[in-house]
Amino acid sequence: MELKDKVAVITGGTGGIGQAMARAFLTEGARTVVISDLNADRVSEVAGEIGCHGIACDVTNEAQVEALVEATLDAHGPVDLFSSNAGSVSRGVLTDATNEQWQQQWELHVMSHVYAARAVLPSMIARGEGYLLNTASAAGLLAAIPSAPYSVSKAAAIKLAEMLSITHGDEGIGVSVLCPQGVNTAMAPSGLADGGTDGIMEASELAAVVVQALRDERFHVLPHPEVGDYIKR
Repeated sequence: MELKDKVAVITGGTGGIGQAMARAFLTEGARTVVISDLNADRVSEVAGEIGCHGIACDVTNEAQVEALVEATLDAHGPVDLFSSNAGSVSRGVLTDATNEQWQQQWELHVMSHVYAARAVLPSMIARGEGYLLNTASAAGLLAAIPSAPYSVSKAAAIKLAEMLSITHGDEGIGVSVLCPQGVNTAMAPSGLADGGTDGIMEASELAAVVVQALRDERFHVLPHPEVGDYIKR
């Protein structure tokens, strides 16, 4: 997928990865980038800095995701790329992670992708083209030992992406799933700068990998290529 002249939506768009992707997509010539996040003021601020459109949205609320897609369709036309990127870390394992933590991570890392696909796929399928880029994590392919709700929900996100690709590939829908290790964002360094990953990369570096992966239409997007070797082993 080439991004030139395309309309892209990015959830979690004010954070490090989302914001870096928005900037990269615009540099690649995207016609419109719409970013969304929880805080309306922050969305407006970042959209102004980047030069894109911003819409506040809670991705764990299906009605708000539907409204995000409808607003984009009304203002900018068909959505070519939906990047379902919002996420957060939750610590704990079976003995100390609460039911609320498990549910919050499930809603944020799995159901948000379900809601996005439900909202955007009908118009994509109707015209026979479209692309879904879902952010998961290397933790979903491997495991983040102290973060059971995070790892398990990210693994489910990867399986959901597989199902979307299998189910809708023949209808012209491309699917990629982004699975980074440590990225220098507000979320990652405090938990991942302990040598447990293969180095923390800058969000701009990750965005460049994403752009090339979309061009190549690769399913697994692995900014840390070592992850592929770990999976094989």
